[in-house]
Amino acid sequence: MREFRKVAVGGTFDELHKGHRALLMKAFEIGDHVLVGLCSDKFVEKLGKPHVTASFSERRKELKKFLKNIGVFDRAEIVPLKDSFGPTVTDRCIEGLVVSQETERVAKKINEKRERAGLPLLKIFAINLVPSENCSPISTTRIRRGEMDREGRLTMVPSL
Repeated sequence: MREFRKVAVGGTFDELHKGHRALLMKAFEIGDHVLVGLCSDKFVEKLGKPHVTASFSERRKELKKFLKNIGVFDRAEIVPLKDSFGPTVTDRCIEGLVVSQETERVAKKINEKRERAGLPLLKIFAINLVPSENCSPISTTRIRRGEMDREGRLTMVPSL
């Protein structure tokens, strides 16, 4: 048995990369059941990403494939996110939340909302951003720009 019965993790998970995989693997390491929030297409639009993003169905398909490949799909529940909070502000059974350093501020807002609602606070696990070959974080934006691949290997030589 793991540390928690139910934990949550969320994201856009576009161009599922090494950083996303680290986030997901941490969630499954600490939680028996993992609620995986996947940003809906409308929510992605509101986020104003600086690049094209794959559709919800394409991202869900890739996410499912990854979870099956690492043998945890039977412990996962993928739910669409319409906002930054999803079920984390209403589900009493969620005990932990796995986020990146980049989204830790959202986790703190979630706990504020839970406190106001009389729900137990979540244990927050903020993982470090995964660095690329040049030590800057791997990101979907940089992958979509063609600067690196999903493993963080540089694909473009920077101009001087």
